[in-house]
Amino acid sequence: MRPRRRHHQDQELSNMATIGFIGLGIMGTPMARHLQDAGHTVITSKFHIPPKQELLDNGLQFADTPKALAEKVDIIILMLPDTPDVKDVLFGENGVAFGLSKGKLVIDMSSISPIETKEFAKKVRETGAEYMDAPVSGGEVGAKNASLSIMAGGTEGSFERALPLFELMGKNITLVGDCGDGQVTKVANQIIVALTIEAVAEALLFASKAGADPARVREALMGGFASSRILEVHGDRMVKRTFEPGFRISLHQKDLNLALQGAKAIGVSLPNTAATQELFNSCAAHGDAGLDHSGLVTALERMANHAVA
Repeated sequence: MRPRRRHHQDQELSNMATIGFIGLGIMGTPMARHLQDAGHTVITSKFHIPPKQELLDNGLQFADTPKALAEKVDIIILMLPDTPDVKDVLFGENGVAFGLSKGKLVIDMSSISPIETKEFAKKVRETGAEYMDAPVSGGEVGAKNASLSIMAGGTEGSFERALPLFELMGKNITLVGDCGDGQVTKVANQIIVALTIEAVAEALLFASKAGADPARVREALMGGFASSRILEVHGDRMVKRTFEPGFRISLHQKDLNLALQGAKAIGVSLPNTAATQELFNSCAAHGDAGLDHSGLVTALERMANHAVA
């Protein structure tokens, strides 16, 4: 389906509302802040790390449990690290699902298993509520700039209801299909991103070891067919050695695990995805799982006994 154009301010949910938001980490914090800045009240519960002061200063509210949160609001957004976290928040003790009823909407913006997403959607819909998966791409920079790509799976009605909120957090917003299709799209995205990071790393390592200035090589390539957002941003990180996480290696490992598990389930071979995962595994084995995923270059550098810069 085609990306949707922005709604006018008088459409549903453009006015102030109270939104549940669980998962206020690197990505969730700026996403929730955009909702607050637009006039919405944000309420949270059961967090893995304490909420940032900026959200508290902007009126962040709290519920004792995810169940209590779901009882207070009509829309609940999740932005959690992995599939087990989503499952626990939804269906664990005092989970969101136990506070749902007809008319409520759960939007999972985490990047998790497409297969389990379909099961989660089925269980949530049995309560009378609706469910959408809407994973994002764009990293911390995209979250802060409200320029995330949002890949949604759910009904047309749920999408229209959520769209004014999505438009506060992202720009390229697409309803791909029903529940699970958003997660499938995100996994495909992560395959492309990982393999492109690996290609950029190989190219800059080759150029550097051959004696060329990798910064100037990158600059030259930005004007040609090899140009990409990853060459622009992550290539610059490789040259400048700025591996503070926008998106951690450990999270990309998780996403490629989803790709490889899904590929096995449907009988598809993903050889280069598997090879790139092994490079991420090498980084993790050397204690670098917390680096930005552009830090994948360090695995290649160890094999070459040469650093890009």
